Amino acid sequence: MSGHDHHHDHDHDHDHDHGHDHGHGHVHAPVDFGTAFAVGAALNIALVAAQVAYGLAANSVALLADAAHNAGDVLGLLLAWAAAVAARRAPSARLTYGWGRGSIMAALINAMVLLLGAGAIAAEAIDRLFHPAPVGGATVMLVAGAGIAINGFTAWLFSRGHDDINIRATFLHMAGDALVSLGVVLAAGGILLTGWLWLDPLASFAIVTIIVASTWGTLRDAAHLAMDGVPRRIAPAEVAAHLRALPGVAEVHDLHIWALSTTETAMTAHLVREEGADDQALIRRACEELDTRFAIHHATLQVETQAAAAACRLRPEHVI
Repeated sequence: MSGHDHHHDHDHDHDHDHGHDHGHGHVHAPVDFGTAFAVGAALNIALVAAQVAYGLAANSVALLADAAHNAGDVLGLLLAWAAAVAARRAPSARLTYGWGRGSIMAALINAMVLLLGAGAIAAEAIDRLFHPAPVGGATVMLVAGAGIAINGFTAWLFSRGHDDINIRATFLHMAGDALVSLGVVLAAGGILLTGWLWLDPLASFAIVTIIVASTWGTLRDAAHLAMDGVPRRIAPAEVAAHLRALPGVAEVHDLHIWALSTTETAMTAHLVREEGADDQALIRRACEELDTRFAIHHATLQVETQAAAAACRLRPEHVI
């Protein structure tokens, strides 16, 4: 990890003395998951192809539903992989924060695709519930059993790095897929033992429930970050209290905290203190502590005197 502190002092005609500091800790995914993405995507593409082929042959809507779910996860893997690669690109004059926001977009798109797929599965399961058809139980059990192994192994590949919602979402989807495949195996076994064809669409409804339950949190978090919301792991009140407790700080206003990516956070704030103090020492300390305590890697702090704060148009709470 590299840390850079840049200090700028600006004197303006309207008697505001501003000190800005940008503390950067360029931290992307904790581990390079390139190999995990490649292996996971390849295995799941092969699994989807097998599930579609044997699902059609065995006339199993549950196996086809599992294939649709896995296809959504393949798309999620590829999107998350592309976002992780893009996030490592250097900033440019037009993209001054780089490509990190792409990881948030990838998580958002992935969640939306999975929920749309869940709706299609539910519609097919309802039709099959009213129009049951014979199911090749043994074939379904074998293919779904392969799904348990492949999805379980892929989940293990992403068992680290859960601070990144893309990695966490990938892990949860793969682990959920393993459980879904287990449900398909149990449903197919039940059909073989009892002949109850309704177990197949019932398993599909269970799959839909798991998809929605596991995806909704990711959709909510990704939409929150896309709206420049404060990452849920950070309590804004605690950040404000910490800044107010710094030596000589009398007030904090215009505090904004938002996500640059699924792993990096930025913040801006105005600190009010008396004249004559060492602003640069305050800024350095504040940025170091924001980084270590709250994992806020990009902090921009503006120091104002009481007189300057009184004239600051961004001081009122309702002003953005």
